[in-house]
Order: sequence, then structure tokens, then C-alpha cells
Amino acid sequence: MIILKSPQEIERMRVPCRIVAEVLEIVRGAARPGVTTLALNNMAEKEAVRRGARPAFKGYSGYPYSLCCSLNEQVVHGMPSGRKLLSGDILSIDFGVVYDGFFGDAALTLPIGEISGKAQKLLQVTEESLAEAIAAAQPGNRLSDISCAVQSYVEVRGYSVVRDFVGHGIGKSLHEGPQIPNFGQSGRGVRLKPGMVLAIEPMINEKGHEVRVLDDGWTAVTCDGGLSAHFEHTVAITEKGPEILTLLQD
Repeated sequence: MIILKSPQEIERMRVPCRIVAEVLEIVRGAARPGVTTLALNNMAEKEAVRRGARPAFKGYSGYPYSLCCSLNEQVVHGMPSGRKLLSGDILSIDFGVVYDGFFGDAALTLPIGEISGKAQKLLQVTEESLAEAIAAAQPGNRLSDISCAVQSYVEVRGYSVVRDFVGHGIGKSLHEGPQIPNFGQSGRGVRLKPGMVLAIEPMINEKGHEVRVLDDGWTAVTCDGGLSAHFEHTVAITEKGPEILTLLQD
């Protein structure tokens, strides 16, 4: 079921979304060689609580941390640890909070120190594919227009789209309908309407699209060891078009 939000509810969602954006920017500034992903997790949780929010992921289906930290070939749901970041790593961080009964959710992939040209290109294309997807999230378009925008942008550039994980609606629950795959033909699915709020999140692999989950039950990795990148925004569909709620405002 797709739950349309009133303009007043979207206004309330701006607060958790802004908190997510602020916390991710703080974590971005701290993510450097020698820092552990567990330290980044603790930082994110502290900053969320300081703003009156509750981390959305901690305890969700038993997940034990506030931040997802996925390194290199890890796609999503990587668990923070005492592993120190190294120059050349790429780190995907995914974070959400709940505030005043509403959720916000966003993700980005960071270069740690000096990274390779191929890693930098993967990050660039993945972030650009998110921009393409958001541009397709116009009222009157179909849901699969978002999916097609991602797939068509990345595959022509030699990358692959993860099939096993998708974007989602968001509001009073972290995950609401509809599911938003990052692949598919355009012109299919429900018609986009003002009041929809969507967490759009391309997950793009350097090589093949196949992934597997490690024995910890959470960490998804590429089957071929290729790098993976992940970018996400919470986006409201309005009469005037898509509005990014998790965009950090000056």
C-alpha cells in the first residue's frame, strides 16, 4: 500500500530528513584513514540523539548498529567494526532517524584518502544515476520510469545494477510501499502522485550484479569481488516535481 502524505506531514518529515543530512555530513568529515567504522557509528548515533532523534536502524529486525558501513565490495548493510579505514577504500554509509513519528533515510559512498580512478568513476556514475532517477520522479510519470532511469544510465557506462535490494516508500514507517527497483522498463507500475515520499537508492556494482549475504546475516557483498557504490535520498513528489528532503541546505 502506498501512503500519500499531506503537505503538513511532508513538512514534519523535513526535520528527520535534515537531521539525517546533517549527521551524514559530520560522518563524511570524520571518515579518513585510521578511523574505525565503529567510531563513525558511535558518532552518528550521538549526533542523532543530540538532535532529539532516534537512530532508525538500531534494533530494526535485530540490526545492532545505528549506521550501515559497507566497504569496497560490500554492497549494503555492512556492520561497523574495529577495522580501520585505509587510504584507497570506498565506504558506503547509510543512515536513518525517526523524529516526531516520521522517518528520514539517506546514503552516500565516500572516498577514503586517495582512491583509484576506477573507484572514483564508479562513485561519480552512481551519484549521477541517483540524480537521473530523481529527475524522473515527476508527478504523472510511472514508478518504473525511476527504475529505468538508473539502469539505462549505468549500464551504458559499463556498470551493473543490484537486483536484490531496492528503494522504498518512507513516512511513519522506515519501509513503506512501493518498492522501487533500480532496473526495469519505463512506463510501468503505479503513476506517481503528489504526496508520495520515496527513498530512492541506486546500488551499482563495478562488475556483475550478483550479490550474496555473509554469515553475519546482514552484510551483502558482490559475488565477483568488484567494488560497489550506494547513494540515496528521501524525495517528496510535489505538484511542482520532486523535492529532495535529505539535501543539506546552507
